Amino acid sequence: MFGWTGTILRIDLTKGKVTREATDIKMAHDYIGARGLGGKIISDELDPKTDALGPDNKLIFAPGPLTGTFAPSAGRYEVVTKGPLNNVIAASNSGGAFGPELKYAGYDAVIVEGKAAKPSYLWIHDDQVEIRDAAAIWGHDTHDTTDLVRAETDEDAKVACIGPAGEHLSLIANIMNEMHRAAGRTGVGAVMGSKNLKAIAVCGSGAVQVADPDRFKAAVMASRKLIQAHPVGGAGLKAFGTNVLVNILNQTGALPTRNFQDGYFPAADKTGGESLAAKQLVRPKGCFSCIISCGRVSKVDNPDYKGFGEGPEYETAWSFGADCGIDDLDAITKANFLCNEYGIDTISMGSTVACAMELFERGIITTKDTDGAQLTFGNVAAMVEMVHKTGKGEGFGAKLAQGSYRLAESYGHPEYSMTCKKQEMPAYDPRGVQGIGLNYATGNRGGCHVRGYTIAIEVLQNGAVMDPRVTEGKAGLDILFQNLTAALDSSGACLFATFGIGGGELAEMLSALTGVEYSLDEFLKIGERIWNQERLWNLKQGYTTVDDTLPVRLLTEPIKTGPAKGEISHLGDMLPEYYGLRGWDEAGVPTKAKLKELAL
Repeated sequence: MFGWTGTILRIDLTKGKVTREATDIKMAHDYIGARGLGGKIISDELDPKTDALGPDNKLIFAPGPLTGTFAPSAGRYEVVTKGPLNNVIAASNSGGAFGPELKYAGYDAVIVEGKAAKPSYLWIHDDQVEIRDAAAIWGHDTHDTTDLVRAETDEDAKVACIGPAGEHLSLIANIMNEMHRAAGRTGVGAVMGSKNLKAIAVCGSGAVQVADPDRFKAAVMASRKLIQAHPVGGAGLKAFGTNVLVNILNQTGALPTRNFQDGYFPAADKTGGESLAAKQLVRPKGCFSCIISCGRVSKVDNPDYKGFGEGPEYETAWSFGADCGIDDLDAITKANFLCNEYGIDTISMGSTVACAMELFERGIITTKDTDGAQLTFGNVAAMVEMVHKTGKGEGFGAKLAQGSYRLAESYGHPEYSMTCKKQEMPAYDPRGVQGIGLNYATGNRGGCHVRGYTIAIEVLQNGAVMDPRVTEGKAGLDILFQNLTAALDSSGACLFATFGIGGGELAEMLSALTGVEYSLDEFLKIGERIWNQERLWNLKQGYTTVDDTLPVRLLTEPIKTGPAKGEISHLGDMLPEYYGLRGWDEAGVPTKAKLKELAL
């Protein structure tokens, strides 16, 4: 096979058994890889009613065909499982070099099943696969774990691991690879912890085989030129990182502030990418084969929050910043470093703290609940303390570790959890940007921006211009972006590559790489197949059209200040059109005709 390795590794931790099986060629063609391939395996093998934290859940690590090649920013892989935060089919995307190393070791996917009897880690060195004792590593943070595992295996090994949060089964725990890259959202780190699996270390000596090297090189070089010529992909992200969006969204009036009570934060500039570049930036950093370098290597000299690491990205700067009413960039960056070390999803962590702050200010919780902390908006020290407590699973942190929905619900006020399908929404207020609200509501893993990044059009005007305030045309825009992203995620390319290239360029690179001809229409059709497959699985889990919604606040309470003052989300005007264009019935269920069309 070209592009694909042709082998899937299956590891049963309960039995201590390692087996290999051939990658199904038709499945690979029809689902590409990574998110699509992993989702197909989950759909075929896992009962949607399975306990997400039980031994029967499966945890799949899957790169895409482009992963490990010199295609632009092709270093991505997916962690696919049933997510315990909200019981959806989860596919968490991460960069770095772990995914390429899996390809070089010879695997299109690694399927982890069962539960080890004691703390363990996996060592994969080409055909050599071992389940090793992790007793001495259990309890360590992700940085120490990475160093300890590499010392026991190979200094060149790439390591994906969990920190204390995953060990404690925090529902907002993530999986960190190479210390700073995160497969986050939906609690995938808790699934790893539930299996007593501390880490996976991989070292490969193989290569990705290319069907037509000359055609592939030409396609790659053409795509690289397009990205480098783009003002965002070629310059903006390298100069200021994703955090450049803080000021852009604030000027749009859609920067969620104080737990989405408002959409404008007067002190936003203090937390944005420009301030980070001036105050903390050591250098930009990219993932494998990256030509964008949106990552930030940062240093904080402030003795109260001293640290060195990567980040914060935009979502993190917002969740610990405007959403918590905080404008101290040093504290925000420290919170980011801590999340990486404990293995916590930064969006859910900051949003859950913001939810707790609103509960505190409304008198619903008091210092008796918060271990004595005055958890008010703007309280920097309390915010950082809550990250520590959550990472350790101590005191009030044990409640925060379950996410904002369960926190607010436990006090009788779930309406203060700013979530869709119980997952915390990212840093774009649906009242100020209508299309992203529809994307949140219909998302297959809950509140998420990277499954249909309409911000590219509605705010950044990437290739087209659409007024963020209007609802007309947003249903079609969302569907296009959701389908494109599903196929892109499955290829192994980075979402930010679309600041320069589109589905046509991705399809051409895949065709030259694999020898399978993918037209643009076929590429998007695969994305549509993947989206509908995920939808079907979630429906079997118990989700219905009732869950395709936003927090009541966003539907009824207007933004108070800023450029979008007076706006609410008009989700109800867009959702019926979305269902119709999707080929779903009024209950949001794919019709038989649509399933036949997609061969589902």
